[in-house]
Amino acid sequence: MLTLAASLAAAAQQPPPKALHRLSGGRNNRAFLITTEAESLVLKLYHADSRDRLGAEFAFLTCAWQRGLRNIPQPLARDPARHAALYSFVPGTRLRPEEVAPWHVEAALDFVLALNAAGNAPLGPGAEACFTAGEHIATIARRLARVDTIEATDPASTAAATFVATRLRPAWTQVHTRLVAHLHQAGVALEAPTAICLSPSDFGFHNALVDGQRIGFLDFEYAGRDDPAKLVCDFFAQPELPAPPALFNTFVARLVAGLGLNDQAAARCHALRAAYRVKWACILLNEFLPRDAARREFATEAPVAARRASQLERAEAQLTAIDTEGE
Repeated sequence: MLTLAASLAAAAQQPPPKALHRLSGGRNNRAFLITTEAESLVLKLYHADSRDRLGAEFAFLTCAWQRGLRNIPQPLARDPARHAALYSFVPGTRLRPEEVAPWHVEAALDFVLALNAAGNAPLGPGAEACFTAGEHIATIARRLARVDTIEATDPASTAAATFVATRLRPAWTQVHTRLVAHLHQAGVALEAPTAICLSPSDFGFHNALVDGQRIGFLDFEYAGRDDPAKLVCDFFAQPELPAPPALFNTFVARLVAGLGLNDQAAARCHALRAAYRVKWACILLNEFLPRDAARREFATEAPVAARRASQLERAEAQLTAIDTEGE
């Protein structure tokens, strides 16, 4: 690993690494802190699959860095053949759920608005990007079809399969019906083009570090062009460190105003909120699918049984949130 780090450091005209150790966190990658004589750097190894995670993140960070954002890692060098890249180190500590405050949400919104201040950039679509309301629905339907294939081979997978059949599927039927009605009432056609923004995609406080009154953002493997409504719904639904639900309306209003969007964009954010709870429940159940479980094995050393139990519990919480947040 030091040899790879040294190669990338040389390519970035950085001092050679003196030491390297594994950083915690990351569900789809491995990250290592590199110590040099001058500063600390980060070596990141990406899981090799159908998505070019390295290419997406490096391109996004290059664009954001060129636009003057500095609370992100600076992209320094990459080695696509070895699925590796070198970045500057972003200091800070991870937030705990009870620590998330309104100013953190404001800082996250400021980041998105600053990123988009110069308009769109020649980046590819984000992961599962949606450019019509109908594409949001189709994406969730595909996610549901995947978790329908969970095989009940042990108590944990049996519980997951039962949850899909008896709770998740019925919940989506109800949410889908309400979603289509709300979009129709707002005058949003299912195939009408949405607004487009530069989206960090898997954006939230689970990928943030706080250093005093400064907050830095990390991990942009899914970033690219996307519907702002997807960014909003993911930001409030992602399960590890979601934004406080009470700030949803304020966040939507300021984002819509800051990006110069219309009332239909705001309507999509509100209409899709419960739908993205269903989508996140599906994402959490990926732990029970062989391909996705292999990616988790690459990135984390946590026991499989513990991961599965936690993910199923979080999936159940997503459905509970639909009832508490209302329509």
